[in-house]
Amino acid sequence: MRKILVAALFAAFLASQSFAHISLIKGSGHGKEPQASFRLEKVNGNVYALFGQGGNIGVSFGEDGLLTIDTQFENVADNIKAQLKTLGTDTPKFVFNTHWHGDHTGGNTVFGRDAIIIAHENVRDRLLNTLEFRGQTRTPTPKVGLPMITYEYGLSLHFNGEEVKAVHFKKGHTDGDTVIFFTGSNVVHLGDDFFVGRFPFVDLESGGSVEGLVRNIGSLIQMIPADAKIIPGHGPVSTLKDLRDYQGMLISTTLIVRRQMAEGKTLEQIKAAGFPDRYMEAGSGFINTNAWIETIYRSYSPKMGAS
Repeated sequence: MRKILVAALFAAFLASQSFAHISLIKGSGHGKEPQASFRLEKVNGNVYALFGQGGNIGVSFGEDGLLTIDTQFENVADNIKAQLKTLGTDTPKFVFNTHWHGDHTGGNTVFGRDAIIIAHENVRDRLLNTLEFRGQTRTPTPKVGLPMITYEYGLSLHFNGEEVKAVHFKKGHTDGDTVIFFTGSNVVHLGDDFFVGRFPFVDLESGGSVEGLVRNIGSLIQMIPADAKIIPGHGPVSTLKDLRDYQGMLISTTLIVRRQMAEGKTLEQIKAAGFPDRYMEAGSGFINTNAWIETIYRSYSPKMGAS
């Protein structure tokens, strides 16, 4: 009975996270959220995870102050600040953005008033210059919400007694993805390279690719310590085993689609065939089975020039 209850709660949590991710299409939240839906969880060492309406926020708090990974949405900044305040302050000195999507950067315009925002150079470029996203008009991010420090490959910030390493992984979820390693706390924030137990959103329009995501996850599995805690972009705090399971799902489903493509089958035929039943749950989130099949198909089609 207890296992059934835990599974039900886990599924409900993932469903809420997937729903929140839909709002990145509009680049804004769905309105004020009750404070009860925001939660701060100790992960390890100096690091916490803050769950709310958008992508999971990573938090470092210690003698040097406060640092966050991502900012969710502008209109839920007060909810986020209320959680941060329980640590002692609601004003980060630094903010890292894992990529450019609105459910991870929307709050930049609030937190950027006091914090230095840091991100990959493509994040700043897309926040500043993307005028349309997924068929909808988008207003460029104002100066206060833009990264002040950018990099091509990565950088290190020495904060709260540990090295915080930002490493760029190219052409995965987007072309501006960063993974953050808290080297002393043994925690890694993967951003939206990792959707726990669900098919991922690979943003082909923003330079992402399925091949790149699979490659990047493989590299990360080699880099992440076996006992590390992992903060995903969406879903609960996880382990390296969870990431390996995710990798297995990515590889298996991608091979299923690619084999049928090699046989000359159309996209609609591949969708009709679907995946084995063991992947039914993975297709119950923001990206359903048909959407994931189409993403793989488009990513590996010659005209996409996937890399």
